[in-house]
Amino acid sequence: MTSITRFTIHPFIDRPTWTISYVVHAEGDPACAIIDPVLDYDPKSGRTSTLSADRIIEFVRSQQLTVQWILETHAHADHVSAAAYLKRALGGKTAIGDRIGLVQAQFKRIFNLEPDFASDGSQFDHLLHDDERFALGSAHARALLVPGHTPACMAYQFGDAVFVGDTLFLPDVGSARCDFPGGDAAQLYASVQRLLALGDDTRLFMCHDYPPAGREFAFQTTVRAQREHNIHLHQGISQAEFVALRTARDKTLEMPVLILPSVQINIRAGALPPPEANGVSYAKIPLNLL
Repeated sequence: MTSITRFTIHPFIDRPTWTISYVVHAEGDPACAIIDPVLDYDPKSGRTSTLSADRIIEFVRSQQLTVQWILETHAHADHVSAAAYLKRALGGKTAIGDRIGLVQAQFKRIFNLEPDFASDGSQFDHLLHDDERFALGSAHARALLVPGHTPACMAYQFGDAVFVGDTLFLPDVGSARCDFPGGDAAQLYASVQRLLALGDDTRLFMCHDYPPAGREFAFQTTVRAQREHNIHLHQGISQAEFVALRTARDKTLEMPVLILPSVQINIRAGALPPPEANGVSYAKIPLNLL
């Protein structure tokens, strides 16, 4: 990865889930990556729609970009992925961290998925390993393993910009929860230290923002700002202090509204569960389990 490559970053905000998706490309190069796209989902009716994803499609086509990658930072529990829909519309390879099989195996048991559901990540076109460099047109990007929120979380570095998924939030919001199956607060602490070891001016792009009262919605910060001001993980916080804080906080949190449908779809690279005999796809709701 060359330090002189400049990347252009276009955010797309999905207000119902407070998610930020991104289109990234090197300046002057039409090859682009889409990061963490959202498929609209109504939990009351079980209906999906594509308004959020269609905004990305319109932008990509208007800018005459070519999708090379559709990148997931992890198997999200708070929104449904539009990766499969965007791949059909725009092409590109779907990719996620190579530990996704750990997550798939856990949730295959939880949801008692069909016996032939593969827990090897084969639903995705490419599994990225830690520190893997991959091409984006004439430029290159880098995958960084940052487990803790889930065992398979990946951050993606494009030049001086890093897309951190749910590993970190803005400094006044803190860090990701670690109480989902496979989550680990000690691992999250180590992952954040890896991110905070990057250059002070490295730009960090969030997957979500939950702004405190009085602050506008935002999605970008820096390593320096996180190191100095993150309410959970600023410089000087020990691993033991963070684990105690994170564990206590997680006990007070409700499950995300969309965790049950979203995980079942997201571990399939955004594909719906296979239709049953009546031609309808179903998402399961395990009772008294999570």
